[in-house]
Amino acid sequence: VQLQASGGGLAQAGGSLRLSCAASASTFRSYSVGWFRQAPGKEREFVAAVDWNGGSTRYADSVKGRFTISRDNAKNTVYLQMNSLKPEDTAVYYCAITQAFGILRQHEVDYWGQGTLVTVSS
Repeated sequence: VQLQASGGGLAQAGGSLRLSCAASASTFRSYSVGWFRQAPGKEREFVAAVDWNGGSTRYADSVKGRFTISRDNAKNTVYLQMNSLKPEDTAVYYCAITQAFGILRQHEVDYWGQGTLVTVSS
């Protein structure tokens, strides 16, 4: 399965961006999908996850109430709506698929997408 992340860019603090993660195969539909991010000089960290049918979601405390993860299995796509952006949200964002679900850890990921850069200016 190949994952293509898009939607990154430059936003002002308080603004919004929506990231997309498109999968190459319908087998995607049986996986949970997560978003991770890696800021310069920092470890990659979990951001959000959605289960295989979109019925359950999980968020890191740092983004709870500001970010929303959703999926459209008909389009093999997962979205991350990011509102009330802060400069500390600046990072490369990666989507990933996994058979696990919850506050995901990197070793639980089966496939990674390439990253998309989000830059939030103050």
